[in-house]
Amino acid sequence: MKRSEFDIAVADEFGESYGRVLVNDLALSALGGRTAREGIRDGVEVRSVWLALCDETDVPVSRRAGVGRPEPRS
Repeated sequence: MKRSEFDIAVADEFGESYGRVLVNDLALSALGGRTAREGIRDGVEVRSVWLALCDETDVPVSRRAGVGRPEPRS
């Protein structure tokens, strides 16, 4: 997942404004308490940051593939 795809997925799932708040302010357990922004800055794979954000906010698995991506196989 590219950073631009992450930004689109966040906006699509949460809306522009709320998505920005989540990325900048929500501490993610899977990232050791860092925010999504901090995780990306620190070099965490963008897809891993997206999935951590999805886990923390209870995004259903059916919507975690991101915009324009096929559903993950079971």
